[in-house]
Amino acid sequence: MILQALAFYLFSFVAVAAAVMVISARNPVHSVLFLILAFFNGAGLFVLLGAEFLAMILIVVYVGAVAVLFMFVVMMLDINFVELRQGFLQYLPIGGVVGLVLLAELLVIAGGWTLAPEAAAGGAAPAPAPETLANTQALGELLYTHYVYLFQAAGLVLLVAMIGAIVLTHRRREGVRKQRIGDQLRRRAEETVKLRKVPTGKGI
Repeated sequence: MILQALAFYLFSFVAVAAAVMVISARNPVHSVLFLILAFFNGAGLFVLLGAEFLAMILIVVYVGAVAVLFMFVVMMLDINFVELRQGFLQYLPIGGVVGLVLLAELLVIAGGWTLAPEAAAGGAAPAPAPETLANTQALGELLYTHYVYLFQAAGLVLLVAMIGAIVLTHRRREGVRKQRIGDQLRRRAEETVKLRKVPTGKGI
């Protein structure tokens, strides 16, 4: 138990420190690297909870795909981060208000669990016994029975985000050349290729 407690505090401390460095690092590449570190420590916490499947999903999906994609985007895009930081003080009051609202919500939730400890038993779905079901099967039964509507709502949110990213990417902008498949398919050979008969010994 002492070893598990030490591992929990170690993973938790590194995860919180990495999360703070994600938003405070001046270099965006360093922010992505700290995000990967936070994901790894979150996976360690899942392993301590006995959720090995979630730990592997966190590493394979988020670290292996999402974080690496962030890294490539940050390194390949020519973004002037100095110019982006110039408006930080302008939006600081709004960000402070949003942060205070989120902090108040967290305090209300924490106070609610403290004042009403029986609410946790009534709000959570009963978890099956670990010896009767496998980790993945138990997770699937909870997701697709008690939390199926929340699971579908999360899928809709991701779908809207994907459509929004596609729309923002394909919007028409001045000075940006893009491929137009329809124009390419409508082109004829005589509009594209010009045949010239050059006399022997003479150039153009």
